[in-house]
Amino acid sequence: MSSPLRVLTGITTSGTPHLGNYVGAVRPTVRASRLGHVESFMFLADYHALIKTGDPARVQRSTLEIAATWIACGLDPAKVTFYRQSDIPEITELTWLLTCLTGKGLLNRAHAYKAMLDRNAAAGAEPDEGVTAGLFMYPVLMAADILLFNAQQVPVGRDQIQHIEMARDIAASFNHQYGEHFVLPEAAIEDSVATLPGLDGRKMSKSYDNTIPLFVPREQLKKLIMGIVTDSKAPGEPKYTEGSALFQIYQAFASAEETAAFAQAYADGIGWGDAKQRLFERIDAEIAPMRASYEELMAHPEQVETLLQAGAIKARAVATPFAARLRHAVGLRPLQAVTETKVKSDKAALPSFKQYREKDGQFYFKLADAKGRLLLQSLGYGSPKQCGEAIAQLKAQGWSASPALHEMAAVAEEASAADADAALQILREAA
Repeated sequence: MSSPLRVLTGITTSGTPHLGNYVGAVRPTVRASRLGHVESFMFLADYHALIKTGDPARVQRSTLEIAATWIACGLDPAKVTFYRQSDIPEITELTWLLTCLTGKGLLNRAHAYKAMLDRNAAAGAEPDEGVTAGLFMYPVLMAADILLFNAQQVPVGRDQIQHIEMARDIAASFNHQYGEHFVLPEAAIEDSVATLPGLDGRKMSKSYDNTIPLFVPREQLKKLIMGIVTDSKAPGEPKYTEGSALFQIYQAFASAEETAAFAQAYADGIGWGDAKQRLFERIDAEIAPMRASYEELMAHPEQVETLLQAGAIKARAVATPFAARLRHAVGLRPLQAVTETKVKSDKAALPSFKQYREKDGQFYFKLADAKGRLLLQSLGYGSPKQCGEAIAQLKAQGWSASPALHEMAAVAEEASAADADAALQILREAA
């Protein structure tokens, strides 16, 4: 029986959940959590919130709102690991370990940091005006969130893919330096609704003040939807679905059949008022049953806190022993007799795999002995999963016993098949 797929996602607790959060993260994650082959980790990213706001009341209120949202939307805390980021001290510890081997050049390329530099340049300000160390180090904290639980998939919008790629790079660097500890995560994107447009047609975001809060009262929801920006085409004139924020939002909530019918209504010249009414009815049909549950949870925050504390216990059952292993790997160990220390040092000098991605988009691995001598070099794999599976097979069976892999990897010129087998045997014995 194969191991479950570990999926992790989180939402920053700096605002009120809106339809974009629901469509892009909450709904697909809740659905995934119900699948038998998925092991779900979901967290409230309150450390991340401190980068965006200095208002303590807002952080606390948002934490409650988002936790209540997920539960109201069908999340079952008994079946998933649902926790608050700040309840897991191992996250900040791992952040520091990763910080110590993450290149500044990598962080310089982060979109959020570059956007600040561009904004300052346009304003004629100093390049780093308003740039906190927290903002600059944001990708490392996100990597720690993911890597501490060895998540295999992370549901994100397309604008967040870079953070997953950075987490992969950081994990690969750590694995190369200290041995294989981290799974290289993959971004999971729901292509049809990667990002949801807001009231003005731009990406729905609190930064643009164009959001539709998820659980506003029914009449307020209708009022907001009626305010979505459209073009000036009159009733009876055919309308374009391409570039229509109203249509894109409808598509995110509707079935394929409903979407096709709505597209036909566009072609037939539906009036914008009628189109917005149809959108309102479709959204409210999905949201209304969850609204009452949300309002009940908001009235009883102690119930939410109890669930989060239970989730923290589950999360730390995974995080605490893994953090101890990582601490040992980097040399943060109890001080013992010199002889024992030497034995441990000798044991730490093991052959190692390095998995990496080249500019051609392919994924590769190499095996080196304890002294860094190259033993095996792979050809390119189409996905990190395939590459990882090949490594796992070699670790389990050895080189000579894995003839199926010989078409995708080769023994290095300065080594032999026996050298590769010997190194793999050492890894099996050390596991």
